[in-house]
Amino acid sequence: MSRIGKKSIELPQGVKVEIGSDAIKVSGPKGELSRELHSDILVELKDNKIFVTPKRESKKAKALWGLYRALIFNMVEGVNKGYEKRLEIEGVGFKAEAQADCISLNVGYIHPVKIKKPEGVNFAVEKNVIVVTGIDKQKVGQVSAEIREVKKAEPYKGKGIKYQGEKIRRKEGKKVVAAKK
Repeated sequence: MSRIGKKSIELPQGVKVEIGSDAIKVSGPKGELSRELHSDILVELKDNKIFVTPKRESKKAKALWGLYRALIFNMVEGVNKGYEKRLEIEGVGFKAEAQADCISLNVGYIHPVKIKKPEGVNFAVEKNVIVVTGIDKQKVGQVSAEIREVKKAEPYKGKGIKYQGEKIRRKEGKKVVAAKK
């Protein structure tokens, strides 16, 4: 039995859900998201709560049960509150600039690295912090990971891009041992 799958999803005020035979559509104040449902999963709406149950007792249905409950919960949270990831840039001369359709990163390479903005995701730059926002948790996380991958924070000086609050394990530099005479 899935502990996560058993939990119901409370619908906040202003969030509407449409459940079809093979898809679910969630709309709210921030936007609208939809997802196709697997044939082994049953989604029901009762008393302003969403219940997810497996249709049959197969190993695959049990595996998908908690997954689809979590995905639907993330959709409800996204259209109601939205998601945000913050990345810090550290290093002399390192900077980011948000443009209309992409973000330009100057992080020690010859040319600036440009990352295109997917639909439903927004960028903002405040001093040395990049803010990635959107209603789809998966897209926000993926774009944040792509930005971080451009120049990961290195362990000796800590220069690069890291998530806000991320701890970088620092290494000690080489020690010069005096030669014996």
